[in-house]
Amino acid sequence: MPATPQQLSPVEEQEKLLDEALGVVKVQAFQLKRCLDKNKLMDALKHASAMLAELRTSLLSPKSYYELYMAITDELRHMELYLLDEFQKGRKVADLYELVQYAGNIVPRLYLLITVGLVYIKSNSGLKRDILNDLVEMCRGVQHPLRGLFLRNYLLQCTRNVLPDIAETENDDGDGNVRDSINFVLMNFAEMNKLWVRMQHQGHSREKQNREKEREELRILVGTNLVRLSQLESVTMEKYQKTVLPGILEQVVSCRDAIAQEYLMECIIQVFPDEFHLQTLNPFLKSCAELEAGVNVKNIVISLMERLAAFSQRSEGVGDSGRNDQGSPTCLPPDVQLFEVFSDQVASIIANRQDLPAEDMVSLEVALVNLAHKCYPDRVDYVDKVMQNSIEVFKRLGLEKFELNTLVAKELQKLLKIPIDNYNNLLTVLKLQHYAPLMQHLDYYGRKLLSIYILNNALDSETLITTQEQVEQALNLVKTLVSDQSDQPKGEVDLEELAEEQGLLARFIHQFKSTSADQQYLVLSAARKILGVGGPLRIKHTLPPLIFQAYQLAYKYKDLKKEDDMWEKKCQKIFQFTHSTISALVKAELAELPLRLFLQGALAINQIGFDNHETVAYEFLSQAFSLYEDEISDSKAQLAAITLIVGTLEQISCFGEENAEPLRTQCALAASKLLKKPDQCRGVATCSHLFWSGKSLASNREETHDGKRVVECLKKGLRIAKQCMDVSVQVQLYVELLNHYIYFYEKGNDQISVQILNQVIGKIKEELPNLDSSDETDQITKHFNNTLEHLRSRIENPDSDVISYEGLEI
Repeated sequence: MPATPQQLSPVEEQEKLLDEALGVVKVQAFQLKRCLDKNKLMDALKHASAMLAELRTSLLSPKSYYELYMAITDELRHMELYLLDEFQKGRKVADLYELVQYAGNIVPRLYLLITVGLVYIKSNSGLKRDILNDLVEMCRGVQHPLRGLFLRNYLLQCTRNVLPDIAETENDDGDGNVRDSINFVLMNFAEMNKLWVRMQHQGHSREKQNREKEREELRILVGTNLVRLSQLESVTMEKYQKTVLPGILEQVVSCRDAIAQEYLMECIIQVFPDEFHLQTLNPFLKSCAELEAGVNVKNIVISLMERLAAFSQRSEGVGDSGRNDQGSPTCLPPDVQLFEVFSDQVASIIANRQDLPAEDMVSLEVALVNLAHKCYPDRVDYVDKVMQNSIEVFKRLGLEKFELNTLVAKELQKLLKIPIDNYNNLLTVLKLQHYAPLMQHLDYYGRKLLSIYILNNALDSETLITTQEQVEQALNLVKTLVSDQSDQPKGEVDLEELAEEQGLLARFIHQFKSTSADQQYLVLSAARKILGVGGPLRIKHTLPPLIFQAYQLAYKYKDLKKEDDMWEKKCQKIFQFTHSTISALVKAELAELPLRLFLQGALAINQIGFDNHETVAYEFLSQAFSLYEDEISDSKAQLAAITLIVGTLEQISCFGEENAEPLRTQCALAASKLLKKPDQCRGVATCSHLFWSGKSLASNREETHDGKRVVECLKKGLRIAKQCMDVSVQVQLYVELLNHYIYFYEKGNDQISVQILNQVIGKIKEELPNLDSSDETDQITKHFNNTLEHLRSRIENPDSDVISYEGLEI
């Protein structure tokens, strides 16, 4: 039994059919050239007809048919050149033009007719108009979509260099003029478009996708007609307005095919000059609204907007000197209100096309804002109008919030970022009245991301917020970061993420800077009112920057004291403001941060030295003490806090003895009550410095040099160290205390003698050998040896006669 022949795949079948057709073409082309060489024109025409007959096939795909078409038309060029040469020698063309019309099949007949007709035109231009009309009419004879498209493409390619391109005149001859060329191309375009659309309706419905793909491959054939029209130099603005564009648009709208309409509208935008588009915006955009539901009108309108916006920037005079009275770039015709036209048409498209997705509506508004920025950079009101239109559209459609990852939310984010990126100035964005309301259509996550984007831009551009109104507007714009929102997801908060966001907001607060000191106070007060509702997790990040801004303002008032008689009262008011702000942090169950801020305030008060500053400084320090006693329970935090308090108190010089003494005593008492013995020891040793103060900065009172109280603290430290059970800790504390003794001895404290130093050194030397070998022991030994080395250098190189280490045993 014979084997069944193997079934070919569609691709292999196409290759086989094409190879067979090309084989026939090759044979007939060879015979054609041979006959032409022998001047046997009639035989040559027969071979040409046989070769062209291969184009009658219906079996080839568009891609394969195109390859066959190119092979055949390349061969026809030989015959065209031969005929042109013959007719230039005197042979009559008219006879041959009649003769080829008797070819048996219509496809070969029309290809030959076009070829001979082209030669006829070149040899007798007086008949150009009639021949062109004849050819374009006769091509109607082929109504098969694929064959007809390629036939008419051949007609267009052959005639591209012979189309009349001269202006219309009264005494017109048979050569024709640009009007004839326009009519010729428009007719050819209309017929080709009909053939191209007809392809969609052939075959079974399940092959629809394949047909659409084939049509996409062939669209350039139709578009070439529009390219040819754009290449006619005699097509003026007036002709384009009255004849060319209406003719194209009529065909585009009437064909009622989405693929054709979308491609051809895009084609119009790309092939014709920008100046033509500027004068024909209304009819073009009006046609956009009449296109089929399946057409992506958004892409067409956006493409035109982007092209015209780019054109306005390319042209001269886009700088400040190149603007007319309306603030428009001078390259745009004064009678063309580009933004208004597009704005009205976009509104019309959105209103009339019920099928238009929400994201496409926003995309149109995005393009409109880009157009406004590029063509009218000074017109902030145009951008605001787009924002307003978007809000009205959402309201009409009943659209409230858009989730972060939806297409419409992404487009809305894009729309809202354009003013930020282009103006690069938050103050300009704040002028947009409808920006914040439009932003509310994003969900919580979308608003948060945009708020972060706004803050980063403001920080990068170093935008300063200088008025109370600007503060309120700016913080309202980023209120998703400022306080809890009604649509905020419930559940646990990512503290790390929150800290990063609030850190960004805190950096932004440092840009609240007015040129006037009084205005700056109003700015800080407005910010305090808004930021104060942020809740405990937020205010610990956002209120401290306000407090430090207020301290800086107090220093500024001090600098202005010669110009402002009220400066002292204003300083008191500032410290009342900071006091209440720090107290808000205390109410939020924070302790260490407010303690530090109170201490910082006390230092600022001391340095500024306004009227009644001693009382105010005492209040700040006492508040810090209260926080220490009531709120701080961790032993490590207690030691750190008491050390800070002592360090602050030691620097403050405005206190009289009646205020200083209770504070010093309170510090020493608090240090001695620390839970752990090592902490007690270090605490009381630190307190010793309160009784031997440094420089007096803001008063004439003498420095405190109470040697007796110093020694009492250090002795108490020694007693506490001795009570430690861990010998290594005990020795470490002895070394630290030794350093304190040496410090005060060298400062001239006569209550400390060389004998006391020898006792402490002896105690350390006695205990040090008993320590186990470890890294900790090595550190203690190194610390002790460095201390002894210091003493040796003092003995060998004494700084003065007052300090003597005579009798020291090291």
